[in-house]
Amino acid sequence: MSMKRRDFLKAGTAAAAGATILGAPAIVKAQQTFNWRMTTTWPAGLPFFQTGPGSATDFARRVEEMSGGRIRIRVYSAGELVPAFEGFDAASAGRQVQLNHGCAYYWAGKSFAAQYFTTVPFGMTFQGHNAWMNFGGGYELYEETYRPFNLVPLVVGCTGVQPVGWFRRPVESLADFRGLNIRMPGLAGDIYNAIGANARLLPGGELFAALERGAIDAAEWVGPYSDRELGLHRAASLYYSSGWHEPATSTEVVVNRSAWDSLPADLQAVMRNAAAACNITSHTWLEAQNADALDDLINNHGTQFLPLPDDVIQALLEATKDILSDNARRDDLVRRVNESYFTFKAKHDRWNQNSETMFQTQIRDLGQQILG
Repeated sequence: MSMKRRDFLKAGTAAAAGATILGAPAIVKAQQTFNWRMTTTWPAGLPFFQTGPGSATDFARRVEEMSGGRIRIRVYSAGELVPAFEGFDAASAGRQVQLNHGCAYYWAGKSFAAQYFTTVPFGMTFQGHNAWMNFGGGYELYEETYRPFNLVPLVVGCTGVQPVGWFRRPVESLADFRGLNIRMPGLAGDIYNAIGANARLLPGGELFAALERGAIDAAEWVGPYSDRELGLHRAASLYYSSGWHEPATSTEVVVNRSAWDSLPADLQAVMRNAAAACNITSHTWLEAQNADALDDLINNHGTQFLPLPDDVIQALLEATKDILSDNARRDDLVRRVNESYFTFKAKHDRWNQNSETMFQTQIRDLGQQILG
């Protein structure tokens, strides 16, 4: 063997060894395991949010399975580690927990802009909202909003359109909202206050007792299935619709930024894809439950399902416009989020008018007449 040949082989062997050594940290990082804690704002066992398809525990299960056990997330219900509405701060600090499962509008006191990523009163339903989030610039603004809090947000669920809620007394006009104590989070709570009501933010685990004993006059939660699970129909019999306030209520998982950055790229992809799977699964599962639940409430529990009076809807719409405009003028981030959302909504509405709305108002009714 020639000298040049031997020198070439030596150089090749050395290079290969060097590549192995240099690649070792990447391999070690790729196989690293992560044992995390996730708090939630929900009581133990609550379907849709805490347990079942698309829930906090379902998200944790999907992440573990999709990662081959490299990420394990232990889920804690509200109050187990921290109170219901303190999980955001706990995940932000990253000392006790790494994640929190909740809704962005619960953090309105930290950033008004956060509320848009849950839903917007008189806004878009599931299809439009998720289209904006994924392909209309919503996610980028979502991440910008949470960056100061050292958090990475993921959308993990959607309830769809929510009814207005349960009332102890009839609503016959706008005057019936004056002084009314109603559980309502986020923007809708501000809007109720603007028309004379007293909105309060209460966690789900406290709603039934507060409504039953008269500490509040009305309570909004999610929809027929979830509301029946909380027993709200046993505390009030008047159930008002439709969901002007929450047409596409999204749930979220927020991840501590340092914890997120510690993940290799493939595990970050696992987290994002598990969240996307939970988003569609949760929505379709709840859609499958609500019709039967509403029938049961009406036929077997004496629930009256009623529309809000037109003057109430008009007042709520005017208050919504005023509050959104005022906050957009005062805060540049809110202005940009508001403009992005409603610019996309106008575009999506044009298509919706010629797809979903056309089907609902013309094709469906004609089909029912023909097909029975």
